[in-house]
Amino acid sequence: MKTIYLKNAKKLLVLALIGTVGLTGCNKFLDINDNPNNPEQATPGLLLPSVEAAISQVVGNSFQVYGNVWGQYWTQNPTSSQYRTLDQYRIVNSAMDRSWSILYRNALNNANLIIDTKASANENYKGMAYILKAYTFQIATDAFGDIPLSESLQAAGNLNPKYEAQKVVYDSIFNYIDKGLALLQTKQAIPVTSQDMLFNGDLDKWKAFGNTLKLRAYLRISNVDAAKASAGIKALYASNPVFLDEDATITYTTTGGNENPFYNEMVGLGKTQNVVASGTVVKAFVKNNDPRRFAFYEKVVNIDGKVQDTIAFINQGTYSANTKKLVSSPSSLVGGRAVDPTSAVAPVKLISNAESFFLQAEAVAKGWGSGDAKSLYESGITSSFTATGNAADAVNYIAKAPDAVFSGTVEEKVKAIITQKYFAMCGFQGFEAWTEWRRTGYPTFFTTSAASTLGEGRMPLRMPYANSEATTNANYPGNVVIYTPVWWDVK
Repeated sequence: MKTIYLKNAKKLLVLALIGTVGLTGCNKFLDINDNPNNPEQATPGLLLPSVEAAISQVVGNSFQVYGNVWGQYWTQNPTSSQYRTLDQYRIVNSAMDRSWSILYRNALNNANLIIDTKASANENYKGMAYILKAYTFQIATDAFGDIPLSESLQAAGNLNPKYEAQKVVYDSIFNYIDKGLALLQTKQAIPVTSQDMLFNGDLDKWKAFGNTLKLRAYLRISNVDAAKASAGIKALYASNPVFLDEDATITYTTTGGNENPFYNEMVGLGKTQNVVASGTVVKAFVKNNDPRRFAFYEKVVNIDGKVQDTIAFINQGTYSANTKKLVSSPSSLVGGRAVDPTSAVAPVKLISNAESFFLQAEAVAKGWGSGDAKSLYESGITSSFTATGNAADAVNYIAKAPDAVFSGTVEEKVKAIITQKYFAMCGFQGFEAWTEWRRTGYPTFFTTSAASTLGEGRMPLRMPYANSEATTNANYPGNVVIYTPVWWDVK
Protein backbone atom coordinates (compact mmCIF):
# COMPACT_ATOMS: atom_id res chain seq x y z
CA MET A 1 0.00 0.00 0.00
CA LYS A 2 1.27 3.48 -0.91
CA THR A 3 1.61 5.83 2.02
CA ILE A 4 2.76 9.41 1.60
CA TYR A 5 3.40 11.69 4.44
CA LEU A 6 2.77 15.43 3.98
CA LYS A 7 4.50 15.04 1.41
CA ASN A 8 -14.35 9.27 -23.57
CA ALA A 9 -24.15 7.39 -40.95
CA LYS A 10 -24.18 4.66 -37.74
CA LYS A 11 -20.96 5.26 -36.03
CA LEU A 12 -21.77 8.93 -35.59
CA LEU A 13 -25.22 8.17 -34.23
CA VAL A 14 -23.83 5.77 -31.66
CA LEU A 15 -21.21 8.22 -30.55
CA ALA A 16 -23.76 10.98 -30.32
CA LEU A 17 -25.99 8.86 -28.11
CA ILE A 18 -23.21 7.78 -25.80
CA GLY A 19 -21.83 11.30 -25.76
CA THR A 20 -25.21 12.57 -24.63
CA VAL A 21 -25.08 10.20 -21.69
CA GLY A 22 -21.86 11.86 -20.69
CA LEU A 23 -23.66 15.18 -20.58
CA THR A 24 -27.08 14.41 -19.17
CA GLY A 25 -26.83 11.14 -17.30
CA CYS A 26 -28.35 7.79 -18.17
CA ASN A 27 -31.20 8.66 -20.55
CA LYS A 28 -34.06 6.25 -21.06
CA PHE A 29 -33.02 5.34 -24.61
CA LEU A 30 -29.83 3.83 -23.24
CA ASP A 31 -31.56 1.61 -20.72
CA ILE A 32 -31.01 -1.92 -22.04
CA ASN A 33 -34.17 -3.10 -20.32
CA ASP A 34 -36.36 -0.29 -21.63
CA ASN A 35 -34.99 0.89 -24.96
CA PRO A 36 -37.25 2.33 -27.68
CA ASN A 37 -34.73 1.07 -30.23
CA ASN A 38 -35.21 -2.45 -28.83
CA PRO A 39 -31.54 -3.51 -28.69
CA GLU A 40 -32.54 -7.03 -27.70
CA GLN A 41 -33.46 -7.45 -31.41
CA ALA A 42 -30.51 -5.51 -32.82
CA THR A 43 -27.83 -7.21 -34.89
CA PRO A 44 -24.24 -7.54 -33.70
CA GLY A 45 -23.24 -5.00 -36.35
CA LEU A 46 -25.34 -2.39 -34.57
CA LEU A 47 -24.39 -3.44 -31.06
CA LEU A 48 -20.61 -3.60 -31.48
CA PRO A 49 -20.04 0.14 -31.98
CA SER A 50 -22.34 0.91 -29.08
CA VAL A 51 -20.17 -1.24 -26.81
CA GLU A 52 -16.99 0.44 -28.03
CA ALA A 53 -18.48 3.92 -27.68
CA ALA A 54 -19.75 3.21 -24.16
CA ILE A 55 -16.34 2.02 -23.01
CA SER A 56 -14.68 5.02 -24.62
CA GLN A 57 -17.12 7.39 -22.95
CA VAL A 58 -16.07 6.21 -19.51
CA VAL A 59 -12.36 5.78 -20.22
CA GLY A 60 -12.21 9.10 -22.06
CA ASN A 61 -14.23 11.22 -19.69
CA SER A 62 -15.08 10.42 -16.09
CA PHE A 63 -12.34 7.85 -15.45
CA GLN A 64 -9.99 10.02 -17.49
CA VAL A 65 -10.56 12.98 -15.22
CA TYR A 66 -10.33 11.00 -11.99
CA GLY A 67 -7.19 9.24 -13.23
CA ASN A 68 -5.49 12.40 -14.41
CA VAL A 69 -6.18 14.22 -11.16
CA TRP A 70 -5.38 11.33 -8.84
CA GLY A 71 -2.45 10.42 -11.12
CA GLN A 72 -1.24 14.01 -10.59
CA TYR A 73 -1.12 15.10 -14.24
CA TRP A 74 -3.90 17.65 -13.59
CA THR A 75 -5.13 19.63 -10.64
CA GLN A 76 -8.05 22.00 -10.09
CA ASN A 77 -7.88 25.39 -11.81
CA PRO A 78 -7.72 28.13 -9.16
CA THR A 79 -10.30 30.19 -11.08
CA SER A 80 -12.99 27.49 -11.17
CA SER A 81 -14.33 24.78 -8.89
CA GLN A 82 -15.70 21.75 -10.79
CA TYR A 83 -13.09 19.24 -9.65
CA ARG A 84 -12.22 20.49 -6.20
CA THR A 85 -13.69 17.39 -4.61
CA LEU A 86 -11.27 15.23 -6.63
CA ASP A 87 -8.30 17.14 -5.28
CA GLN A 88 -9.84 16.91 -1.83
CA TYR A 89 -10.30 13.14 -2.19
CA ARG A 90 -13.89 13.78 -1.13
CA ILE A 91 -16.07 11.87 -3.62
CA VAL A 92 -19.76 11.17 -3.06
CA ASN A 93 -21.20 7.86 -4.25
CA SER A 94 -23.67 9.54 -6.62
CA ALA A 95 -20.71 10.81 -8.66
CA MET A 96 -20.22 7.21 -9.83
CA ASP A 97 -23.83 6.58 -10.95
CA ARG A 98 -23.32 7.61 -14.58
CA SER A 99 -20.10 5.65 -15.13
CA TRP A 100 -21.49 2.53 -13.41
CA SER A 101 -24.63 2.67 -15.56
CA ILE A 102 -22.72 3.09 -18.83
CA LEU A 103 -20.34 0.23 -18.01
CA TYR A 104 -23.05 -2.22 -17.03
CA ARG A 105 -26.17 -1.21 -19.01
CA ASN A 106 -24.44 -0.22 -22.23
CA ALA A 107 -21.01 -1.78 -22.54
CA LEU A 108 -21.49 -5.09 -20.74
CA ASN A 109 -25.15 -5.76 -21.53
CA ASN A 110 -24.70 -5.01 -25.24
CA ALA A 111 -21.54 -7.13 -25.35
CA ASN A 112 -23.53 -9.95 -23.81
CA LEU A 113 -26.30 -9.54 -26.38
CA ILE A 114 -23.70 -10.04 -29.12
CA ILE A 115 -22.32 -13.12 -27.38
CA ASP A 116 -25.82 -14.57 -26.99
CA THR A 117 -26.62 -14.16 -30.70
CA LYS A 118 -27.70 -17.55 -32.02
CA ALA A 119 -26.53 -17.28 -35.66
CA SER A 120 -23.13 -18.93 -36.17
CA ALA A 121 -22.28 -16.35 -38.86
CA ASN A 122 -21.42 -13.92 -36.07
CA GLU A 123 -18.46 -15.71 -34.46
CA ASN A 124 -16.02 -12.84 -35.01
CA TYR A 125 -18.47 -10.36 -33.50
CA LYS A 126 -18.75 -12.65 -30.51
CA GLY A 127 -14.98 -12.86 -30.21
CA MET A 128 -14.67 -9.09 -30.18
CA ALA A 129 -17.51 -8.84 -27.68
CA TYR A 130 -15.80 -11.27 -25.31
CA ILE A 131 -12.59 -9.24 -25.41
CA LEU A 132 -14.49 -6.01 -24.83
CA LYS A 133 -16.37 -7.68 -22.00
CA ALA A 134 -13.06 -8.61 -20.41
CA TYR A 135 -11.73 -5.09 -20.88
CA THR A 136 -14.83 -3.56 -19.30
CA PHE A 137 -14.85 -5.87 -16.31
CA GLN A 138 -11.19 -5.11 -15.75
CA ILE A 139 -11.60 -1.35 -15.62
CA ALA A 140 -14.71 -1.76 -13.47
CA THR A 141 -13.05 -4.02 -10.91
CA ASP A 142 -9.85 -1.98 -10.93
CA ALA A 143 -11.95 1.07 -10.10
CA PHE A 144 -14.31 -0.40 -7.51
CA GLY A 145 -12.87 -3.70 -6.26
CA ASP A 146 -15.46 -6.43 -5.71
CA ILE A 147 -18.29 -6.01 -8.24
CA PRO A 148 -21.37 -7.82 -9.61
CA LEU A 149 -20.23 -10.48 -12.09
CA SER A 150 -22.04 -13.76 -12.78
CA GLU A 151 -25.48 -12.37 -11.91
CA SER A 152 -24.96 -8.90 -13.33
CA LEU A 153 -26.04 -9.36 -16.97
CA GLN A 154 -29.37 -11.09 -16.54
CA ALA A 155 -31.39 -7.92 -17.22
CA ALA A 156 -34.77 -8.21 -15.53
CA GLY A 157 -33.93 -11.73 -14.46
CA ASN A 158 -32.00 -10.53 -11.43
CA LEU A 159 -32.28 -7.00 -10.16
CA ASN A 160 -30.09 -7.71 -7.13
CA PRO A 161 -26.86 -9.26 -8.47
CA LYS A 162 -24.42 -10.40 -5.85
CA TYR A 163 -20.98 -8.88 -5.57
CA GLU A 164 -18.05 -11.22 -6.21
CA ALA A 165 -14.45 -11.02 -5.08
CA GLN A 166 -11.99 -9.25 -7.34
CA LYS A 167 -9.94 -12.43 -7.60
CA VAL A 168 -12.99 -14.18 -9.10
CA VAL A 169 -13.56 -11.27 -11.48
CA TYR A 170 -9.99 -11.60 -12.73
CA ASP A 171 -10.43 -15.34 -13.28
CA SER A 172 -13.42 -14.48 -15.49
CA ILE A 173 -11.43 -11.82 -17.34
CA PHE A 174 -8.86 -14.40 -18.42
CA ASN A 175 -11.65 -16.78 -19.40
CA TYR A 176 -13.41 -14.14 -21.52
CA ILE A 177 -10.18 -13.25 -23.33
CA ASP A 178 -9.49 -16.91 -24.13
CA LYS A 179 -13.03 -17.37 -25.47
CA GLY A 180 -12.70 -14.23 -27.54
CA LEU A 181 -9.36 -15.21 -29.05
CA ALA A 182 -10.71 -18.66 -29.96
CA LEU A 183 -13.67 -17.12 -31.79
CA LEU A 184 -11.35 -14.91 -33.82
CA GLN A 185 -9.33 -17.80 -35.26
CA THR A 186 -11.64 -18.30 -38.28
CA LYS A 187 -12.90 -15.37 -40.36
CA GLN A 188 -16.69 -15.32 -40.61
CA ALA A 189 -18.43 -15.35 -44.02
CA ILE A 190 -19.42 -11.68 -43.89
CA PRO A 191 -16.48 -9.89 -42.31
CA VAL A 192 -16.74 -7.24 -39.66
CA THR A 193 -15.59 -3.97 -41.18
CA SER A 194 -16.78 -0.43 -40.57
CA GLN A 195 -18.98 -1.51 -37.66
CA ASP A 196 -15.79 -1.83 -35.65
CA MET A 197 -14.51 1.57 -34.57
CA LEU A 198 -11.31 0.20 -33.06
CA PHE A 199 -9.69 -1.89 -35.81
CA ASN A 200 -12.18 -1.88 -38.73
CA GLY A 201 -12.63 -5.62 -38.32
CA ASP A 202 -8.94 -6.54 -38.62
CA LEU A 203 -8.81 -9.89 -36.84
CA ASP A 204 -5.04 -9.88 -36.43
CA LYS A 205 -5.22 -6.56 -34.61
CA TRP A 206 -8.02 -7.89 -32.42
CA LYS A 207 -5.88 -10.90 -31.50
CA ALA A 208 -3.03 -8.57 -30.63
CA PHE A 209 -5.43 -6.49 -28.51
CA GLY A 210 -6.62 -9.61 -26.70
CA ASN A 211 -3.05 -10.81 -26.05
CA THR A 212 -1.97 -7.40 -24.78
CA LEU A 213 -5.01 -7.15 -22.53
CA LYS A 214 -4.24 -10.57 -21.11
CA LEU A 215 -0.65 -9.53 -20.43
CA ARG A 216 -1.87 -6.39 -18.70
CA ALA A 217 -4.28 -8.40 -16.56
CA TYR A 218 -1.68 -10.95 -15.48
CA LEU A 219 0.79 -8.24 -14.56
CA ARG A 220 -1.92 -6.48 -12.59
CA ILE A 221 -2.21 -9.43 -10.22
CA SER A 222 1.51 -10.20 -10.18
CA ASN A 223 2.14 -8.80 -6.71
CA VAL A 224 -0.75 -10.58 -5.03
CA ASP A 225 -0.51 -13.90 -6.95
CA ALA A 226 2.91 -14.15 -8.56
CA ALA A 227 2.55 -17.88 -9.25
CA LYS A 228 -0.63 -17.41 -11.27
CA ALA A 229 0.76 -14.39 -13.08
CA SER A 230 4.01 -16.17 -13.91
CA ALA A 231 2.29 -19.30 -15.17
CA GLY A 232 -0.25 -17.30 -17.17
CA ILE A 233 2.34 -15.10 -18.83
CA LYS A 234 4.62 -18.03 -19.64
CA ALA A 235 1.67 -19.87 -21.21
CA LEU A 236 0.81 -16.75 -23.18
CA TYR A 237 4.33 -16.47 -24.56
CA ALA A 238 4.37 -20.19 -25.37
CA SER A 239 1.51 -19.52 -27.81
CA ASN A 240 3.80 -17.21 -29.85
CA PRO A 241 1.56 -14.19 -29.29
CA VAL A 242 1.52 -10.99 -31.29
CA PHE A 243 1.05 -7.89 -29.17
CA LEU A 244 -0.26 -4.48 -30.14
CA ASP A 245 2.08 -2.38 -32.24
CA GLU A 246 -0.38 0.51 -32.53
CA ASP A 247 -2.88 2.21 -30.27
CA ALA A 248 -6.21 0.56 -29.55
CA THR A 249 -8.13 3.77 -29.91
CA ILE A 250 -11.24 5.59 -31.06
CA THR A 251 -10.47 8.87 -32.79
CA TYR A 252 -13.23 11.43 -32.54
CA THR A 253 -14.40 14.03 -35.07
CA THR A 254 -15.39 17.68 -35.02
CA THR A 255 -19.01 16.80 -35.87
CA GLY A 256 -21.46 17.86 -33.18
CA GLY A 257 -21.97 15.10 -30.62
CA ASN A 258 -18.92 13.14 -31.77
CA GLU A 259 -16.17 15.12 -30.14
CA ASN A 260 -13.76 13.68 -27.65
CA PRO A 261 -15.92 12.93 -24.56
CA PHE A 262 -14.00 15.19 -22.21
CA TYR A 263 -14.00 18.04 -24.75
CA ASN A 264 -17.72 17.47 -25.36
CA GLU A 265 -18.56 17.81 -21.71
CA MET A 266 -16.39 20.83 -21.08
CA VAL A 267 -17.05 22.91 -24.21
CA GLY A 268 -20.42 21.47 -25.20
CA LEU A 269 -21.91 22.87 -22.01
CA GLY A 270 -20.08 26.15 -22.32
CA LYS A 271 -17.92 25.48 -19.29
CA THR A 272 -14.51 26.93 -18.71
CA GLN A 273 -11.32 24.89 -18.58
CA ASN A 274 -11.30 23.40 -15.12
CA VAL A 275 -7.96 21.62 -14.91
CA VAL A 276 -4.41 22.89 -15.03
CA ALA A 277 -1.02 21.24 -15.02
CA SER A 278 0.05 19.62 -11.77
CA GLY A 279 3.47 20.50 -10.49
CA THR A 280 4.04 16.84 -9.67
CA VAL A 281 4.48 15.75 -13.28
CA VAL A 282 5.78 19.03 -14.68
CA LYS A 283 8.66 19.10 -12.21
CA ALA A 284 9.51 15.51 -13.16
CA PHE A 285 9.41 16.41 -16.86
CA VAL A 286 11.72 19.35 -16.24
CA LYS A 287 14.11 17.25 -14.16
CA ASN A 288 14.47 14.90 -17.14
CA ASN A 289 14.60 17.75 -19.69
CA ASP A 290 11.68 16.01 -21.40
CA PRO A 291 10.45 17.81 -24.55
CA ARG A 292 7.17 15.89 -24.44
CA ARG A 293 5.91 18.27 -21.79
CA PHE A 294 5.29 20.90 -24.47
CA ALA A 295 3.07 18.45 -26.36
CA PHE A 296 1.07 17.73 -23.21
CA TYR A 297 0.72 21.27 -21.87
CA GLU A 298 0.54 24.84 -23.17
CA LYS A 299 3.55 27.06 -22.95
CA VAL A 300 3.33 30.32 -21.03
CA VAL A 301 2.53 33.31 -23.23
CA ASN A 302 3.73 36.72 -22.07
CA ILE A 303 1.55 39.80 -22.17
CA ASP A 304 3.44 40.89 -25.28
CA GLY A 305 2.50 37.60 -26.96
CA LYS A 306 5.97 36.05 -26.71
CA VAL A 307 5.86 32.29 -26.05
CA GLN A 308 8.20 30.96 -23.40
CA ASP A 309 9.57 27.45 -23.01
CA THR A 310 7.84 27.29 -19.66
CA ILE A 311 4.70 25.62 -18.37
CA ALA A 312 2.55 27.32 -15.77
CA PHE A 313 1.59 24.84 -13.07
CA ILE A 314 0.45 24.71 -9.50
CA ASN A 315 1.24 22.05 -6.96
CA GLN A 316 -1.39 19.36 -6.48
CA GLY A 317 -4.42 20.70 -4.65
CA THR A 318 -3.11 24.21 -4.06
CA TYR A 319 -5.91 25.96 -5.96
CA SER A 320 -6.99 27.96 -2.94
CA ALA A 321 -3.50 29.36 -2.43
CA ASN A 322 -3.18 30.42 -6.09
CA THR A 323 -5.70 33.22 -6.32
CA LYS A 324 -3.61 35.16 -8.85
CA LYS A 325 -4.89 34.34 -12.34
CA LEU A 326 -2.31 32.35 -14.31
CA VAL A 327 -0.78 34.09 -17.32
CA SER A 328 -1.48 30.92 -19.27
CA SER A 329 -3.91 28.29 -18.06
CA PRO A 330 -2.18 25.05 -18.92
CA SER A 331 -4.52 22.22 -19.70
CA SER A 332 -4.19 18.77 -21.11
CA LEU A 333 -3.54 18.85 -24.84
CA VAL A 334 -4.20 15.13 -25.13
CA GLY A 335 -7.30 13.25 -24.07
CA GLY A 336 -9.46 16.35 -24.49
CA ARG A 337 -8.23 19.93 -24.30
CA ALA A 338 -11.25 22.12 -23.68
CA VAL A 339 -9.66 25.41 -24.66
CA ASP A 340 -8.88 24.28 -28.22
CA PRO A 341 -11.52 23.02 -30.73
CA THR A 342 -8.90 20.86 -32.44
CA SER A 343 -8.96 18.64 -29.39
CA ALA A 344 -12.29 17.31 -30.66
CA VAL A 345 -10.27 14.87 -32.77
CA ALA A 346 -8.18 13.72 -29.82
CA PRO A 347 -8.28 9.95 -29.44
CA VAL A 348 -9.32 7.90 -26.46
CA LYS A 349 -6.72 5.19 -26.00
CA LEU A 350 -7.91 1.89 -24.53
CA ILE A 351 -4.37 0.51 -24.71
CA SER A 352 -1.56 2.51 -26.26
CA ASN A 353 1.34 1.27 -28.36
CA ALA A 354 3.77 2.54 -25.76
CA GLU A 355 1.93 0.69 -23.01
CA SER A 356 2.16 -2.54 -25.02
CA PHE A 357 5.94 -2.26 -25.14
CA PHE A 358 6.21 -1.43 -21.44
CA LEU A 359 4.02 -4.41 -20.50
CA GLN A 360 6.27 -6.69 -22.56
CA ALA A 361 9.37 -5.17 -21.01
CA GLU A 362 8.09 -5.86 -17.50
CA ALA A 363 7.18 -9.45 -18.35
CA VAL A 364 10.67 -10.08 -19.71
CA ALA A 365 12.39 -8.26 -16.86
CA LYS A 366 10.60 -10.55 -14.40
CA GLY A 367 11.72 -13.64 -16.33
CA TRP A 368 8.23 -14.59 -17.48
CA GLY A 369 8.37 -13.49 -21.14
CA SER A 370 10.85 -13.79 -23.99
CA GLY A 371 12.75 -10.99 -25.68
CA ASP A 372 15.09 -8.20 -24.66
CA ALA A 373 13.70 -6.16 -21.80
CA LYS A 374 15.92 -3.13 -22.43
CA SER A 375 15.05 -3.01 -26.13
CA LEU A 376 11.33 -3.31 -25.36
CA TYR A 377 11.63 -0.63 -22.69
CA GLU A 378 13.35 1.76 -25.08
CA SER A 379 10.74 0.97 -27.76
CA GLY A 380 8.07 2.05 -25.27
CA ILE A 381 9.80 5.39 -24.73
CA THR A 382 10.38 5.85 -28.47
CA SER A 383 6.75 5.06 -29.22
CA SER A 384 5.65 7.77 -26.81
CA PHE A 385 8.04 10.31 -28.31
CA THR A 386 6.78 9.40 -31.79
CA ALA A 387 3.17 9.84 -30.71
CA THR A 388 3.88 13.32 -29.40
CA GLY A 389 5.85 14.43 -32.48
CA ASN A 390 9.24 14.24 -30.81
CA ALA A 391 10.57 11.01 -32.34
CA ALA A 392 14.02 12.47 -33.05
CA ASP A 393 14.49 13.35 -29.37
CA ALA A 394 14.00 9.84 -28.03
CA VAL A 395 17.62 8.70 -28.36
CA ASN A 396 19.00 11.68 -26.46
CA TYR A 397 16.36 11.32 -23.75
CA ILE A 398 17.10 7.63 -23.24
CA ALA A 399 20.80 8.39 -22.94
CA LYS A 400 20.59 11.36 -20.59
CA ALA A 401 17.34 11.46 -18.60
CA PRO A 402 17.93 10.49 -14.95
CA ASP A 403 14.67 8.57 -14.74
CA ALA A 404 15.37 6.67 -17.99
CA VAL A 405 18.27 4.63 -16.61
CA PHE A 406 17.51 0.93 -17.07
CA SER A 407 19.82 -1.21 -14.98
CA GLY A 408 20.22 -2.93 -11.64
CA THR A 409 17.88 -5.36 -9.94
CA VAL A 410 14.57 -6.58 -11.30
CA GLU A 411 12.76 -4.14 -9.02
CA GLU A 412 14.91 -1.24 -10.19
CA LYS A 413 14.09 -2.13 -13.79
CA VAL A 414 10.39 -2.36 -12.98
CA LYS A 415 10.61 1.06 -11.35
CA ALA A 416 12.12 2.50 -14.56
CA ILE A 417 9.48 0.77 -16.73
CA ILE A 418 6.51 2.03 -14.71
CA THR A 419 7.95 5.52 -14.32
CA GLN A 420 8.44 5.83 -18.08
CA LYS A 421 4.98 4.36 -18.65
CA TYR A 422 3.66 7.09 -16.38
CA PHE A 423 5.30 9.82 -18.46
CA ALA A 424 4.00 8.23 -21.70
CA MET A 425 0.42 8.08 -20.40
CA CYS A 426 0.22 11.76 -19.48
CA GLY A 427 -3.28 13.00 -20.29
CA PHE A 428 -4.10 10.10 -22.61
CA GLN A 429 -4.41 7.29 -20.07
CA GLY A 430 -4.94 8.85 -16.70
CA PHE A 431 -6.95 6.01 -15.19
CA GLU A 432 -4.38 3.40 -16.20
CA ALA A 433 -1.49 5.49 -14.90
CA TRP A 434 -3.17 5.95 -11.51
CA THR A 435 -3.96 2.23 -11.47
CA GLU A 436 -0.35 1.27 -12.17
CA TRP A 437 0.80 3.57 -9.39
CA ARG A 438 -1.56 1.75 -7.04
CA ARG A 439 -0.16 -1.61 -8.19
CA THR A 440 3.51 -0.77 -8.04
CA GLY A 441 4.03 2.38 -5.98
CA TYR A 442 5.77 3.97 -9.00
CA PRO A 443 6.50 6.69 -9.71
CA THR A 444 7.72 7.56 -6.25
CA PHE A 445 7.39 11.33 -6.56
CA PHE A 446 3.63 11.63 -5.89
CA THR A 447 2.62 14.00 -3.11
CA THR A 448 -0.52 14.17 -1.03
CA SER A 449 -2.89 16.81 -2.39
CA ALA A 450 -2.72 19.98 -0.34
CA ALA A 451 -6.53 19.92 -0.31
CA SER A 452 -6.83 16.34 0.97
CA THR A 453 -9.56 15.60 3.50
CA LEU A 454 -8.45 12.01 4.13
CA GLY A 455 -5.83 12.69 6.74
CA GLU A 456 -2.06 12.59 6.67
CA GLY A 457 -0.51 10.14 4.20
CA ARG A 458 -3.77 8.80 2.84
CA MET A 459 -4.39 8.67 -0.90
CA PRO A 460 -7.35 7.52 -3.06
CA LEU A 461 -6.85 3.82 -3.83
CA ARG A 462 -10.29 3.02 -5.31
CA MET A 463 -13.50 4.72 -6.44
CA PRO A 464 -16.61 4.61 -4.27
CA TYR A 465 -19.52 2.39 -5.31
CA ALA A 466 -22.37 4.05 -7.21
CA ASN A 467 -25.17 5.41 -5.07
CA SER A 468 -27.63 3.70 -7.44
CA GLU A 469 -26.35 0.37 -6.14
CA ALA A 470 -26.97 1.35 -2.56
CA THR A 471 -30.55 2.36 -3.35
CA THR A 472 -31.57 -0.44 -5.76
CA ASN A 473 -29.45 -3.55 -5.12
CA ALA A 474 -30.37 -5.56 -2.04
CA ASN A 475 -26.93 -7.22 -2.26
CA TYR A 476 -25.04 -3.94 -2.02
CA PRO A 477 -22.08 -4.71 0.26
CA GLY A 478 -21.90 -1.30 1.86
CA ASN A 479 -19.61 1.63 1.27
CA VAL A 480 -15.83 1.16 1.28
CA VAL A 481 -13.64 4.16 2.03
CA ILE A 482 -11.52 5.20 -0.94
CA TYR A 483 -8.20 4.76 0.83
CA THR A 484 -8.85 1.01 1.21
CA PRO A 485 -6.66 -0.88 -1.29
CA VAL A 486 -8.25 -3.26 -3.77
CA TRP A 487 -7.28 -6.94 -3.76
CA TRP A 488 -4.25 -6.72 -6.05
CA ASP A 489 -2.86 -3.61 -4.36
CA VAL A 490 -0.48 -5.07 -1.82
CA LYS A 491 2.57 -2.80 -2.12
